[in-house]
Amino acid sequence: MKAVCLFSGGKDSTLALHRAIGKGIDVSQLLTIAPENDYSYMFHKPNIRFTSLQAEALGIPQVIINIKGDKDEELADLESAIADSNADLVITGAIASQYQKSRVDAICDRLGIRDYSPLWGIEPLEELKELSKSFDVIITKVSADGMDKSLLGAHIDGDTIIKLLGIERRFHINLSFEGGEAESFVLNAPLFKKKIVIDKSHVENDRSNGEYIIDSAHLDDKI
Repeated sequence: MKAVCLFSGGKDSTLALHRAIGKGIDVSQLLTIAPENDYSYMFHKPNIRFTSLQAEALGIPQVIINIKGDKDEELADLESAIADSNADLVITGAIASQYQKSRVDAICDRLGIRDYSPLWGIEPLEELKELSKSFDVIITKVSADGMDKSLLGAHIDGDTIIKLLGIERRFHINLSFEGGEAESFVLNAPLFKKKIVIDKSHVENDRSNGEYIIDSAHLDDKI
């Protein structure tokens, strides 16, 4: 069986990958969709080029597919990429977004393959706590009321979780960021053979969004 993980480099796809491997699934490929469009409905864009460092740290081959990210075309692009991968099983990091999960389900049904979403239905706070204990994850984009630029580049740890809980109470955000409130990037994880170190970065802001841009980074030995 050939298992492929849809991999954005964010917290959800990375945690889903770890859970799948923990279940004994042999993941033979990371499939990363890189949209040109900053506002893709299906795929992450921030810092997508640095997923190659994550793949190297994991020791899993990666295929990156560049697409425009147009809403009307990106599902066809995804289906083509999955078909070309010759996968028997597709792993996704879907948690609560029926929009995303139903579309991947439909693609896999048409292709006659299975899909597996190990995080589906997980409590958002449970996910954040698990990440804070074993992963090093930073917030790379904010785009919701209450999610200000002070969160950009913040590590998901106990202090950040407390801050996010306060924002949730006041502004009713989704703590898993399933509503597009934020995006993330994983610097270290249990299955990483090396960790990612950011050499240079900068922050970009407009009225509705803030983004933490990694300019350069490298792999370093884990202590």
